[in-house]
Amino acid sequence: MTIDQYANKFLCDLVAYEPGKPIDETAREIGLDPSQIVKLASNENPLGPSPLAKIAMRDALEESHIYPDGGGYRLRSAIAESFDLEISNVVLGNGSNEIIEFLCHTFLNRDTELIAAKHAFVVYKLMATLFGAKYVEVPDPGFLHDLDAMAEAITDKTRLVFIANPNNPTGTMVNQAEIDRFMTRVPEHVIVVFDEAYYEFPDNPPDTLKYVKQGRNVCVLRTFSKIHGLAALRVGYGLASKSIIDLLQKARQPFNVNAIAQAGALAAMADAEHIAKTRAINREGMAYYETSLSARGLEFIPSFANFLLIKTGEGDQVFRGMLQQGVIVRAMSSYKLPEWVRISIGTDAQNRRCIEVLDSVLSAIQATK
Repeated sequence: MTIDQYANKFLCDLVAYEPGKPIDETAREIGLDPSQIVKLASNENPLGPSPLAKIAMRDALEESHIYPDGGGYRLRSAIAESFDLEISNVVLGNGSNEIIEFLCHTFLNRDTELIAAKHAFVVYKLMATLFGAKYVEVPDPGFLHDLDAMAEAITDKTRLVFIANPNNPTGTMVNQAEIDRFMTRVPEHVIVVFDEAYYEFPDNPPDTLKYVKQGRNVCVLRTFSKIHGLAALRVGYGLASKSIIDLLQKARQPFNVNAIAQAGALAAMADAEHIAKTRAINREGMAYYETSLSARGLEFIPSFANFLLIKTGEGDQVFRGMLQQGVIVRAMSSYKLPEWVRISIGTDAQNRRCIEVLDSVLSAIQATK
């Protein structure tokens, strides 16, 4: 007998989420100094946190013996003001992932359904399964959300529809017209979740907040992990009508966002220079990869985010080969894309090292055929 027999069967059958491989673990495995490792697996900001955020976080450490503001008043107020909303339209999460969990706690059970695209963020399926709901996966031709097909998939049991825009791991983005057409078809019993972790990277992203301001059943997710470079702090937020936010607050644990994270996020919001630098280095890196990959005849999906999905053949083999040379990328077999890898945009030096190692690995694979 094992303890598994007492656990929920659906949990035992679930495949846990695998994050990008950590730098220290990779360094230990292959015998390199951590400074020699290039991690381009988790869509992190290669510039790191805002200098203003670092100062604010150091200052916040002086009061780390005091519980944080459980309501996140200052950060929620600043977020609300920046989007012309009220504080009652904002909920904070331990990363935007936690707000996905709030939504599932609030709206899912064994008699409900969650709809998402085939190649969308794998956490949606994990959460639907954990809450006993039916997961409805809609094909995404060309790796782009098919919003018309997603609207067709809605039934009287549908409670949540997730639209990651730009989408992870494909980097594709549906436009305003597609979203507006979709929203005309959404019934009142459905909450549409626009997961916008990479919202700040495109030049002209669609306006989904107008639906929040109209009082529609919409929740927009954003994060400080990507463009703000605060991934280690785990701080995200949701924007929705007061009635939805009131429900999500009931699903939230006390003090779910720590004081250091709140201080860093608040300061990061004010650092327009750091945000602009991050956008610039992302544009330059994206152009470098697109030129380099095209010259090598490698297929990739044009991206609106800070990463690229690249078809390399045997994705797991490429991942392992690059790992042995100290470059961490992301294999995509867990997304049903075994021939692809995802590469985050880094600094110029990191990007050039990545292409150099990719060339080496692909040459070695070709030589064995």
